[in-house]
Amino acid sequence: MAEKKHDILTRSYLVFAGFILFALVILGRVTQLQMIEGEYWKSKADSLTLKYNNINPVRGNIYAADGSLLATSIPRYIVHLDMGAPAMQSDLFKEKVDSLSKGLSSLFKDQSAAYYKQLLWQKRRNRERYFLLKRNISYQEQKALKTFPIFRLGKNKGGLILEQMSRRELPFKLLAARTIGYKVDNADVKSVGIERAFDSDLRGTKGKRLMQRIAGGVWKPVNSENEIEPRDGSDVITTIDLNLQDVAENALMEALVAHNARMGCAVLMEVATGHVKAIANLRKGKEEGKYDEDLNLAILQATEPGSTFKLATMMAAIEDGLFDVEDSVDTHGGVVTLAGGKQIRDSHDGGYGRITAKKSFAHSSNVGTIRIAQRAYSKDPKRFLERLNAMHVYSPLGLQIPGEPNIAPRRTDDKLWSAVSLPMLSIGYETRLTPLQILTFYNAVANGGKMVRPLFVKEVRNKGQLIRSYGTEVIAEKICSDRTIAKAKELLVEVVESGTAKHIKHNQYGIAGKTGTAVMHQGDSGYTSAGKKYQASFCGYFPADKPRYSCIVVIYAPSNNAYYAASVACPVFKNIADKVYALDTEMHKPLPELPDTVLLAGPVLKPGRSSTAALSTRMLGMGIPAVEGEWLGRESRNAKPGSVPDVAGMGLRDAIYLLEQSGLQVKPIGRGAVRRQSLKPGTPVLKGSLITIELG
Repeated sequence: MAEKKHDILTRSYLVFAGFILFALVILGRVTQLQMIEGEYWKSKADSLTLKYNNINPVRGNIYAADGSLLATSIPRYIVHLDMGAPAMQSDLFKEKVDSLSKGLSSLFKDQSAAYYKQLLWQKRRNRERYFLLKRNISYQEQKALKTFPIFRLGKNKGGLILEQMSRRELPFKLLAARTIGYKVDNADVKSVGIERAFDSDLRGTKGKRLMQRIAGGVWKPVNSENEIEPRDGSDVITTIDLNLQDVAENALMEALVAHNARMGCAVLMEVATGHVKAIANLRKGKEEGKYDEDLNLAILQATEPGSTFKLATMMAAIEDGLFDVEDSVDTHGGVVTLAGGKQIRDSHDGGYGRITAKKSFAHSSNVGTIRIAQRAYSKDPKRFLERLNAMHVYSPLGLQIPGEPNIAPRRTDDKLWSAVSLPMLSIGYETRLTPLQILTFYNAVANGGKMVRPLFVKEVRNKGQLIRSYGTEVIAEKICSDRTIAKAKELLVEVVESGTAKHIKHNQYGIAGKTGTAVMHQGDSGYTSAGKKYQASFCGYFPADKPRYSCIVVIYAPSNNAYYAASVACPVFKNIADKVYALDTEMHKPLPELPDTVLLAGPVLKPGRSSTAALSTRMLGMGIPAVEGEWLGRESRNAKPGSVPDVAGMGLRDAIYLLEQSGLQVKPIGRGAVRRQSLKPGTPVLKGSLITIELG
């Protein structure tokens, strides 16, 4: 019995000791968790229920030169509801749920009031704390929401939670869309245009908001205030003139549609500053007759320019003293045979015979240009290439907008250089240039030899304060001598005066430029495949005597039985130039000063005071004949004192003045000029007599 009792006690003690040991282990573990690992596990718990979300700032705007919006961020909102808010769980909800449901249905116009009422009751019963009601609502819609029953009590009481987002929009849609560009955050798609180039300025700095995970894995803001406020992006002010952009875009669009062309571009630039005032890039879309701005052809599309390159060839020969504009060149029958039997023809059947280099250039003779190049450089083609480089024909433009291709200048030691390379290069083949590179070269000629970099953005501002400005940047102070520039201008004027572009000659202002029609290289098919494709271009400047704007138009693959630049590209240039001239009064010639004694054909002057008529017509740039006496009109108006004046045809004010000066009392009838008077002109005046005048 005693042994049994001892055995039971022993077991009891062992169990008790086990409990004590287990309790000590638990106590030790608790102590370890709280005292030693407490901070770690606390942060771990917080990380599972709390996190910081980025708050995107409002992206800066992009403006035209006149302040018009080209790209802006439109605020949009996501609507959540806290159905556990005090007002949502009170009797107020029961009273106002009908009117609230009607308001939501009327505002969003997507569901019935009954649907919204049922939805709100269901979410209230579940006490959903971050219920998504609506995405992508406008600023006006969110303002209206804040006035609705219950919601007007605010976030904490009424349960309305608004999360702001933004959407990028181009107010003028197609206008300069590719140059303005777009911003994307997808690694597979690159941002383009000004949006990409100035992203660091436009994007601003992100803010921070503390979020808490609640039931259902939904995250909601912890505080109504942000932890770190976002800093909005800066604004970018471009050089684009919205009116001129519209002119260029429409002129180009009309030509592309008329000629069923594949694509085209037009760029208008200020000669002195390099400011790009308009840049249109249109390419045929999927829909028939529709064109989109989806590729910046002016910057990216490097092709063989064709005859617009002939200007560089002529300038090189002139600058090196190897040829002059009045030197003659024999175009023979309009055909020249190169090495290997390759033949190059002029567009004019039979050629032009022996003509001056100026006429050869004006008529865009391929044969004439090739013979000039061969005579000047056949023994030393390397000298030709060196002169082209010295004139900065191939210089990188270093544009503010990325995407400019890396174009290497031709070299005589290239593996592709051959016996036909010099003549082909002289007429714009076997080389590649972008439209903007060609325009920059022509602009340098217009600018007296100074080559300036094309500029798209002139300022960056934040809340109106200037952050950074971009002035005119010079690529080369002088691309060649003044003599060569003068000769080049002479050549370009002759093209419009008597050459391939004579049909765009304007009698109010001069145009200088060069046409270019090139056969497009089509990959493996080369140039001679069935169904040739052409590139038509015109590059020049205006007014020719005092260049203010330079412009290039390039149209790729026109297909409605017309492909020469004269009929495809030139009309677009003229359309742009004419409208720019009409809009820019600084280009207009001042009216000549005319003497007062000259009367221009035009408005008929009413009889009246000579001094008043002279002043009025002089202000309008006209004059009136010299008049003896105070009054303009019939000689009887200058009647002797004491006789009734002739006031027929006069205005009421002058008639009353003259008659009352004679001592008569005047009674006018009607309106307008005097048609009749009751007292005969020239008769003696009886002081105080009444005279009636009828006006009409």
